[in-house]
Formats: sequence, structure tokens, C-alpha cells
Amino acid sequence: MSEEVRQRRQNRLASAKSPYLLQHAMNPVDWHPWGEEAFRRAAAEDKPIFLSIGYSTCHWCHVMERESFENMDVAAVLNRHFVSIKVDREERPDVDKIYMTAVQVMGVGGGWPLSVWLTPDLNPFYGGTYFPREGRFGRMGFIDLLRRIAQLWREDRERILASAREMKGQLQEIAGAAEPSDGVGGPELIARGAAALKRDFDGEHGGFGAAPKFPRPVALQFLLRHARRNGDGEAVEMVLRTLEHMACGGMYDQLGGGFARYSVDAEWLVPHFEKMLYDNAQLLDAYVDGLQTLDSGGGGLGPDAGRRRSLFTRVALETVDYVLRDMTSPEGAFYCAEDADSEGREGAFYVWTEAQVRAVLSGCDAEFAIMVMGVTPQGNFFDHSAPEGVQPPGENVLRRAVPLADAARACGMPEGECESAWERIRDSLLRARSARPRPHRDDKMLTSWNGLMLGALARAGAYFRRTDWIEAARRAATFLRERQFDSATGRLGHAWRDGPTEGPELLDDYAFLARGLVALYEATFETRWMEWAGRLCEEVIARFADGDRGGFFMAGGGDGALPIRMKEDYDGAEPSGNSAAAQALLTIGRALGRREFEEAAGRGLTLYSRHMQELPESVPNLLSALDQWHSLPAQLVLTGDRSSERFCDLECEAWRVYWPDLLIAIGGPDSPIPAAVKVPAGDQAQAHLCHSGRCERAVADGAALGALLRAQRAATGGLSG
Repeated sequence: MSEEVRQRRQNRLASAKSPYLLQHAMNPVDWHPWGEEAFRRAAAEDKPIFLSIGYSTCHWCHVMERESFENMDVAAVLNRHFVSIKVDREERPDVDKIYMTAVQVMGVGGGWPLSVWLTPDLNPFYGGTYFPREGRFGRMGFIDLLRRIAQLWREDRERILASAREMKGQLQEIAGAAEPSDGVGGPELIARGAAALKRDFDGEHGGFGAAPKFPRPVALQFLLRHARRNGDGEAVEMVLRTLEHMACGGMYDQLGGGFARYSVDAEWLVPHFEKMLYDNAQLLDAYVDGLQTLDSGGGGLGPDAGRRRSLFTRVALETVDYVLRDMTSPEGAFYCAEDADSEGREGAFYVWTEAQVRAVLSGCDAEFAIMVMGVTPQGNFFDHSAPEGVQPPGENVLRRAVPLADAARACGMPEGECESAWERIRDSLLRARSARPRPHRDDKMLTSWNGLMLGALARAGAYFRRTDWIEAARRAATFLRERQFDSATGRLGHAWRDGPTEGPELLDDYAFLARGLVALYEATFETRWMEWAGRLCEEVIARFADGDRGGFFMAGGGDGALPIRMKEDYDGAEPSGNSAAAQALLTIGRALGRREFEEAAGRGLTLYSRHMQELPESVPNLLSALDQWHSLPAQLVLTGDRSSERFCDLECEAWRVYWPDLLIAIGGPDSPIPAAVKVPAGDQAQAHLCHSGRCERAVADGAALGALLRAQRAATGGLSG
């Protein structure tokens, strides 16, 4: 296609920065980006709006584009009867939240692509998700649906407008549904939440519910908090078993590291292959929590604990390798996601036939790999969305089917060589896979997800003593500080791709980043990160707080066109902005002595107290914030020569205990933590544990610090094995 023809065919999305919008820039559909031009045109031409929301690594978004948005007949109907708007949900989660809620109220399950029809004043009256171009799966075909809606708009307008008014009223009711109760709620709500998750737990494979199964790290981290408070060994085992089964399944990339978004089955075997930054950040955090729990004696001692420790360590190391290798920009910030699709179908980059494995490996190595990864001639993967005849038979999702030692014995390999053999095999297969066409990578950088990842990297770097990981976290934070934050106004940008993107301020950016900066401070003791976290908390209250009512809006007031301002409290694949804000405000408020931060967190917890009581399984991260509210703040203040071996021993020991509300700080006059300033400092490295309004006697030995932390932890609600 010549450049002249290409330019002539481009629609209004050609100048967008979003990879998702750019994917649709050559469609014959006359797409508009979200904005006043589209709204004015709909009003002037008296047309309904067709709103399509998705993201660039969404498999079914690709399917609907191929079937419908690239089709000239579909485009002709859309262009004649509708004003069509395309939105990247990752750039505008506030828009997505409103219209996803509307579709769910209509009785349609949520998902992407999200397809919604609006009046010119942006009120929804009909919607769904993926529509096939021709009628099938018991659904009306997309082109027939478009013609029917266009007919109703012409002939039965008042009915549509009445439906839109009713839907707007329902959305307003939902937005204002949470009513503050008498208080934040007691610890009994935490126990209620744990009981609800236990009822939904899959005791065989780990995780919650049936297929499709999502990792949901917020639920795992809540259960560990509950276990620490109540000495609940069953909750600990639920978490460790889930982490173990996920690590051995196909949802974890056994060659390249990192996790896919979810498993289509209950066994964590066959993933939906797209990889999201937010999943890998939270799961890295969860595996560090699991390691700290094992180090603290949770999960018992003995061979199971040792096996799990080795497995969790491998997963953490490989996940960080994946992020730094494939998801890090030259500027140091982290990209959004990688697609599930390549070569026109899902999973093509990741799956293997037995013949493909044998083409890379030979002899004992091939037999060993085939046994370890459960490769069979018939395969375990079939992509039902692939066109007939495209998918080769016998494809396998790689997993850890057999322990290395067992496979070594079966193959006649000396058991002591199995680890080195596996690393050699993995490297060979990874190099061979790297020659395949790669899935699309969404290379925009979101502040919120970067906040999650830099915090997880900082924690993991401190735990494993990996200064290169801490430096990677520092680079990402520096990028956000220099490119996305306006220190004069306090405005924090949401997305960056070849420059900042337009849009309102979003709560998740401020809350996720503030939490990540606390971890970066703990890993570096650099004052600037804690000070910036405090500034972000000020902006959270100023820009998003709903006054005395409590809670925080998803977005600032920058987009006046939206029919309603929503709040989010559901903790799903990501923590909600409200739960993350409550945690950040509590942590930073207590560290900096900012009582107003704690009070704002308390108002939010009070607003959602009834929700925590009635549907606790839907808000596990809010329950974690509630647990934090009821926990006395604790600080471990380190003083002395930071370059000394003794200081390093103390710092290392501090990271080997699971104590989620323990803030690790540096003491002395330059500390940003008021309480830490008062701790006497000297040249000799010492650790001072301060909690319950007092400080323990200083210790100067790593083993003694470990014993002290474990004793205090047990006294305030320990983990039983």
C-alpha cells in the first residue's frame, strides 16, 4: 500500500498515541477518539454514539476488529447511522468504569471489547461485549443489531431516551449507594472476609472458584494478614498452596518467566496468554510475602518448606528477569502488556509440539525436558478461536509436571546434575522461542502500574540483596518524577508514550505510586521518596476525597462531559483506588505524623464498612486496610555506618520477617520520619524496634534482631505452621 493510499484510508485515530487506537487507525469505520468533537457531531447530526472500549493486547478485541471493524459493510452502517468512538480502557479507566457498570446493570457480564450505545449526551441505553458479525452463539449478529438500533432511533426515539434516563438514574444510585456507618468496623469483619474466601477456596489446585481462574494477589495478601493477626495456619496453607500451584502451571511462563493474566481452567494449566504489568508486579510482591512467611516459620519446617522456598525464589528471580528484559523502556519505566496473539492466533509464541522440543534438544536432554514439562504427542492446548486448519495438532503449554529430581532418576541422569541440566535446557528452548514472531507489546507506560512494579522491585531487591533491582525501581520512580509530575501544581499524569497523554488525574496513579515510593524509601533510605509520597497523599485528599462523606472518586473533575463521577471499591485483578489510597494514607500518615491522612483513610473505611460486612470477598484489599487500621504502627529504625557489614546484616534480617505494617526507616537528624529522628544514633550499627508507643532495647546483631522480630510478631498474632 502506497503512503498516499495509506494516508487517505486513515481515520481520526491516526494521530493518537495509544497503541490500541492506532491499531484501528486503518479501519474503514470513521472512528473518533473520546472528546468534544465527537460529542458535538453526535448532537449536531442527531445520531446515537457507538462506544467501543478495549485495549491493545485484548484477544477478543482483535477478533471483533477482524470480523466487523475491518468489514466494509459493517463500516457503512456505522458511518451512516452512528458517531463511533474508540477508547483505550487503560488510558481512560474512568470512562470504562461508567459504561462497564451500565452494561452489567443491563444484565450482561462484563468484559472487553465493551460495546455500548449512548445518546448524544453520553447516557447509555444498550450494550454488551463481543458481538460476532453474523448471528451465532445465540446472539444477534453485530450488523443486524446496528440496523435494529438505528431503526429504533428513528422510529421509537422516546423509548430509547426513557431507557437512557432510567439507566443514568441507576448509575447515580450505584455511585451514591455506599452510606457511611457508625464506624470503620471491628476486626470481626476481617475474620468474616477470611471465612468467605475459605468457602470459595479450591483445596486441590489452590486459588478461588472454578474456571476461568484469576490469581487475585490482593486476596492472598489479605489472608496472610489475617493469619498473622489470628494465628490461622489454614489461611497460610491456602496462600502457599496457591502460589505453588500457580508456579508449576502453564499460567507461569516456564521458559521466559512472568505470569499470564489468568487460567482458562481450574488447574492453572492453560493460560489466556497475555501478560499484564500489574499482574506481574502484584505476584512478585506475593511471592516475596510467601518467602517472608516461610522464613518466619509460617507453613512449618521440613522438606515442604524447603521445596516451596526454592520454588518461590526461582519464580521471583525469573519474573524480575522477564520484566527487566522484555517490559522495561530505555528510559527506565515499564511497559503495559504483551499480547496473547501472534501469527494470527492465541498462544502461538508459547506452545510447543513434541517434535519442536526434539528439534532443539537431543538425547537425554530431550527426554528430561519432555518429562519435566509434561509434553505429550496429543498436546494439551487447543485455541477454539483460531480459524479452522490454522492450528497444528499436538501443541503443549509447558508446565512443571514432574519434579526435576524424579525426572532425572527416570532418565538415568545423576540427581546432582538436574538443576544445571534444567538451566541448560531452559536456555536452549528460550533462545529457540525467541526466534519466533513475538506477540505485540503495548509500549505505553502507565503511572499506576509503574507504581505497583517499582514498589515490588524495591521490596524484592531489598529481600534478595539485589542492588540492580533497587536501581531499576529508582530509575522508574525518577522517570515518573521528571516526566509525569508537576511539582508546582501537584498534578500527576496517567500515561506516557512519546510524551504525556491527555486526560484527567486518576486516583490509582497517586495511590499506587505513593505505596511504591514507601517501599523504595525502605530499600534505599533516600528521603526524597518518602517526602514525595507525602505530597501525593496531600493531592489524594485535595483532588479525589468526597468531603465528610468519605471515600475517593476514581478521577478528578477534569472531564465534565461524563454523566457521573464514580468511586471504585472492588478489589479484583488490581486493588481498588479506594483500598490503595486507604493503605497509603495510613502508612504514610503514621510514618510522617500526619494525622489528617489517617483521618481521611478512616472516613473511607467507614463509608465502605457495610460493604466489607455484606460482601467481604469482593473487597479483600479494603479488609487489609482495615487490618492495618486496627494494628499499632511499628517502625524498625536502623542507625550507624550503612556501609558496615553489621548494618547490612541487620537490614537483611529485617526483610526476612513477614510483618506487613513494619516500616523500615533510617534514624538520625536527616530522617524524614519524625519518630526516627529521636532515636539516638552512633557509629555502631544498631536496630531499634519501636511499637506500641515505646522502643525496644537496641540490638546490634542480625541473629538477635531476627529473634526479637519473630518474638514480637508472635506476641501480636503469629502464624502457626
